[in-house]
Amino acid sequence: MKHIRNLKKIVIVSGVLSALLIIGVGGYMLYGSDRLNKLAKMSALEMIEYTTKDNANARITVGVLVDGEATYTVYGENGEILPQEEIEYEIGSITKTLTAALLAKAIGEGRVELEDPLDHFLDLPAEKHYPTLKSLVTHTSGYKNYYFETPMILNFLNGRNDFHGIDEDMLRHRIGKVNLQAKEYAFAYSNFGMATLGLVLEEVYDEEYTVLLNRYLTEDLGLSHTKLPDETTTLENAWQWEPSDAYLPAGGLRSTIVDMLEYARLNMTGNPVELSLTHRSLAKIDASSLTYEKMGIRMDEIGMAWILDTEHSILWHNGATGNYNAYIGMDKERQIAVVVLSNLPPKVRIPATVIGIEVLTTLQKE
Repeated sequence: MKHIRNLKKIVIVSGVLSALLIIGVGGYMLYGSDRLNKLAKMSALEMIEYTTKDNANARITVGVLVDGEATYTVYGENGEILPQEEIEYEIGSITKTLTAALLAKAIGEGRVELEDPLDHFLDLPAEKHYPTLKSLVTHTSGYKNYYFETPMILNFLNGRNDFHGIDEDMLRHRIGKVNLQAKEYAFAYSNFGMATLGLVLEEVYDEEYTVLLNRYLTEDLGLSHTKLPDETTTLENAWQWEPSDAYLPAGGLRSTIVDMLEYARLNMTGNPVELSLTHRSLAKIDASSLTYEKMGIRMDEIGMAWILDTEHSILWHNGATGNYNAYIGMDKERQIAVVVLSNLPPKVRIPATVIGIEVLTTLQKE
């Protein structure tokens, strides 16, 4: 029994690390003050050169959208500029912005309202408090980042995605067991909350999340190279998922620079209209630590999944899996967007988020 308890602790630690990687800012506290000062003086190109130093497999793609004109550059080892290639990457938690877009679409169609409680859609134990859809999409539900489930043991032992094999029945069971108070909770990033939102969308549309999102991506947004993984897709060092995995709405998507730049364009033009709805501030979160601010990362308010940096007029999100990390940021007023996609883990030197913010804030000054 002692061995089992110790194993569970190890798995929980592993789960915490992977869960933090999804938001992509969890490991930044590892930077010391001297390193932060050096980082603040680096250009985006210097960051890329340092991050890809002596790594022949490194591929960081940086895309820029200015006044509707999109360009991108692929960087390899030591920051060498490579021929343009539409490389596929995992985009992790950027998936959440698209789950939020599906919710905004459902609101526009009169199917749901933001203040609707969870048990309005799901058959859950009575006489308990359940969060609203608004609190799920703003990470203010009171739910933890994730809850331990048995599949995490084998996932840890096999080196798989921590959330692999956690199906919707497990998710429903866990929702019914969590005890929340009838009060407002502070911002606390929750993959569990976003997974729960995916379950609600399935009930609302009476379709599986994978079918629902893949159709929305292709038919509504025209993103032909952005998709959830299935048995026909392969990607080196990617997270393993099953179509029934409940955490797919929190971080399952893969995409390319061309599609992500198009997604940024659609967001800045507000077409389809539900994308604009996701940008409106719903809560002040003031989640910017001094360490984040030194790297240019501000988390002042939150819309429907999107983070708002109100000081710099930036709307952004990022994401990471075990071996990939990504960033998308926009200044809608100036019509500038930046996307950074990397095939490196976020803990390898400088994450895509820091590079992306440097590129975007530099463009804002021009």
